[in-house]
Amino acid sequence: MSFTSKLSLKKGLTRSLLLATALCAVTPAVSFAETILNVAQRDDPQNLDPIDTFRLSWGSIGSNVFEGLVFRGEDLELAPGLATGWEFLDDETRIRFTLREGVTFHNGEPFNADAVKYTFDRLLGEQGEQGPQRSNYTSIKEVVVVDPFTVDFLMERPDPVLITKLAGYGAMIVPPKYIEEVGEEAFDMKPVGTGPFMVDAYTPTVNVELTKNDAYWNGDAQVDGVNIRFIAEDATRMAELLSGGVDIALNIPTPSVDTVRESDRVDLVAVDGPTVVITRFNTAKGITADPRVRKAITMAIDTNAIIEAILGGLASPISSAQGTKSFGNDATLTPYAYDPEGAKALLKEAGIAPGTEISLDFSGNDDTFREVAQVIAAYLDMVGLKLNVTPHERSVYTNDIIANGKTGEMYHFGWGGWTFDFDNTAYLLYRSGERFNPYIEDSELDALLDKQRATYDTDVRRQALQDVAGYAYDTALDLPLYNLSTLYGVSTSVKGFVPAPDDRARYMSVTVEE
Repeated sequence: MSFTSKLSLKKGLTRSLLLATALCAVTPAVSFAETILNVAQRDDPQNLDPIDTFRLSWGSIGSNVFEGLVFRGEDLELAPGLATGWEFLDDETRIRFTLREGVTFHNGEPFNADAVKYTFDRLLGEQGEQGPQRSNYTSIKEVVVVDPFTVDFLMERPDPVLITKLAGYGAMIVPPKYIEEVGEEAFDMKPVGTGPFMVDAYTPTVNVELTKNDAYWNGDAQVDGVNIRFIAEDATRMAELLSGGVDIALNIPTPSVDTVRESDRVDLVAVDGPTVVITRFNTAKGITADPRVRKAITMAIDTNAIIEAILGGLASPISSAQGTKSFGNDATLTPYAYDPEGAKALLKEAGIAPGTEISLDFSGNDDTFREVAQVIAAYLDMVGLKLNVTPHERSVYTNDIIANGKTGEMYHFGWGGWTFDFDNTAYLLYRSGERFNPYIEDSELDALLDKQRATYDTDVRRQALQDVAGYAYDTALDLPLYNLSTLYGVSTSVKGFVPAPDDRARYMSVTVEE
């Protein structure tokens, strides 16, 4: 029975009790009404198994159902989760985790070392190969059970971002007996974790219903259940928020920002997120193979004006492909100043004739960037370049146009590095042979990227990543545009909601006032 059905039943019982009380006037009425938090988000993850998706839409559900060995809060600080501590042993080739005792999965199955080993054997094995998460954890050679509440991770190679990754997505701990009993397909639809809420029902494209886990080891959720609705249409999702149909809405579209701000029943909540938007250059051929042209294009665009005019100020300027919260960000690196005259001079120096045509490719379903691209075209027209904007179907754009180096001189790239570590983005963008790097082959960049991946020393890593950002800046490998804010619409009746920068909203501390 879903919690919606249970709520109706309990309301019926409540009415009967109230009637009996009114007739007998003996005892005060007792209310059994449940408090349900209603949430709307744009996308359905289509699968609730932690290893089968990398979508942010999973994070806003899974972060309430599952837990990892490590916990990362909304402040991005790491803390013990299902592991109470960890230490690096044998010249950092082995990581020992001490596990929390007294924790059970939603089905009553005990959490222990066997569950941790099963989780990572599954992730790194045949089942994990079918999903997108396995590649994030291949630095782990093997997980060894030391005793019921101690495990060792034997490392294939150093992985300085591993502890952060253990706090999210594919590394969420799952119950061995339950999965073996119900099978993989059933687990996709009704998974079991150790978190503060349990999956009661999941209807793809419609909603997922969560109920409070009364046996949760780390306190009590403040609501009895959460009804997370999937509302793909922006207008419908905003109408539900503004009318009170939902208490919290994720994925606030830019055109709706002013409407939400003007509402007296809803607050707009913004926090700097992980997503950066840049345009990249074809550095292998065409006029953008010349760094002078790339710098000229960068100088010709007023990114601050784009942020204010199109994004309503709900983004931050960036000097590299990362935001200020990213490990490896260099605060001394400032964006290129808007300088159209300087851009014209560089283009002239590079021998580029006025009226030269170039193209910008992008994913056609991104309406916001479509508008940004038109503004970029106008700016470039003012310095003598004619920009043709070419949209593509999303999967074709990602899997063919970019992956096979079929772009024009410029192409759009957006990336939400949820680890908030520049390695997550920089390696994809600049390491030779990587899928999202069709043009750059640079031994200096390769050496810097490999250097920071080979050590757990944060000072060495920070300097190497800052050097990568500085190199990309000096040679104008990209045109950094902005770091997007993560936006939530929150009813004024909601208290205790803490916005998550990475869309992994948690609802345990939330209350709803009548």
